[in-house]
Amino acid sequence: MKKLILLVPVLFTSAVFSQIQALSPVAESKKVLVYTTAERMDSQLAVTGEFEFKPMAQPLETQTCVFVEPSITFQTILGIGGAITDASAETFAKLPADQQDEFLTAYFDPQNGIGYSLVRTTIHSCDFSSESYTYVKEGDKELVSFNIDHDRKNRIPLIKRANGIAGGSLTIYASPWSPPAFMKDNNNMLRGGKLLPDYYQSWANYFTKFIKAYEEEGIPIWGISIQNEPMATQKWESCIFTAEEERDFLKNFLGPTMQREGYGEKKIIAWDHNRDLLLQRASVLLKDPEAAKYVWGIGFHWYEPWSGGAPMFDNVKVVNQAFPNTNLLFTEGCKESFDINKVNDWKLGELYGRAMINDFNNGSVGFTDWNILLDETGGPNHVMNLCFAPIHGDTKTGKLIYTNEYYYIGHFSKFIRPGAKRLASSVSRSSLLATAFLNPDGKTAVVVMNAGEEKVSYFLWVNGEAVEVVSPARSIQTLVY
Repeated sequence: MKKLILLVPVLFTSAVFSQIQALSPVAESKKVLVYTTAERMDSQLAVTGEFEFKPMAQPLETQTCVFVEPSITFQTILGIGGAITDASAETFAKLPADQQDEFLTAYFDPQNGIGYSLVRTTIHSCDFSSESYTYVKEGDKELVSFNIDHDRKNRIPLIKRANGIAGGSLTIYASPWSPPAFMKDNNNMLRGGKLLPDYYQSWANYFTKFIKAYEEEGIPIWGISIQNEPMATQKWESCIFTAEEERDFLKNFLGPTMQREGYGEKKIIAWDHNRDLLLQRASVLLKDPEAAKYVWGIGFHWYEPWSGGAPMFDNVKVVNQAFPNTNLLFTEGCKESFDINKVNDWKLGELYGRAMINDFNNGSVGFTDWNILLDETGGPNHVMNLCFAPIHGDTKTGKLIYTNEYYYIGHFSKFIRPGAKRLASSVSRSSLLATAFLNPDGKTAVVVMNAGEEKVSYFLWVNGEAVEVVSPARSIQTLVY
């Protein structure tokens, strides 16, 4: 195994790949299998221990514990995955065949990879495309010219191959970054602007045409979000909707159009932006019964630079408490400002581990990373908004570069499967973060993260029984029993 060494790009080797292939289910209910990824280990997602529960009475205050209460369950998990963008598909197409196969297995094979089950894609272009484009000719309000030929070159083939590796079970949803320029008040897909009222119906029709076109290609669309980041004026594709505008577009146009066109069962995600304004947006949409009846859930991102650097996790909890019958879904996040010299910075994975544990514990039903693959520049991106991805494809050497984001996400996606229910859990020391889930097959997965510089010995305590485990410094573990 090759260790991830800071500041030096590390290629995912066949030895590491075989490590993941070796992961196996726990056969006996009293046994706990521990998988570990740590900065100072020679391998990642590796089996580092097998323990047996033993009776343990009242823990002492001097003992560090992770407590799990299996009789108390919360939200059901939709899935964990990432986004297949044009940038991902264009990079994938440039890789040699053996690296393409390895990449698909690494992400989407539930046995030999980390088992992604959720995929987001885009409705025409976003910043992570080589160019701006739409599916219609300029000025075509009636959408007579609608076609998805652009996507047939790279994106649709990648989605199909990924779904095939996943056994045809991927949950796929789509988001728009901007309507076509002629539908907006700034006559530009970029730099914000708003959808003109005269085009509300045409834009609603655009969604249903997209769903139909993709499903005719053999790609089932589970749902859509109304607008990516509706309060952000960006230098790339963007469009502004106030809460009231999103509410009215949904209840008067998009929702009824989806119903009328036979797509009433498709899920609709509102907001699809940061945690900061989450409660306000949810309140405006969900307190209107005519809009709320179309809302499956509220999507959220993690880009909150004005919060002083502290993620606003409590806002997710507040919305979950205020609207317990509405799903919350993490729809996008990544580390921005790509630097090839930092692909092995251990903080990359910790960013994911901290967010996923907190958001799940606050009620999120799933997690969607941003681009599943980018090239050696952090693109392609037509406005140079270059970012990190869990895996980068070096199009010059034809090799894959795996960041530790991949392993940190894998500690969740491989072991917490669709249909799992979150269990009540807590930690007795702030040095650890933890979350726990009961899977449909009856196995429990407990994820424990230690972002500190010292190892921590702790007990996993369940119903008067416990196992003692050591959490290495700068590590994440999944305990399966």
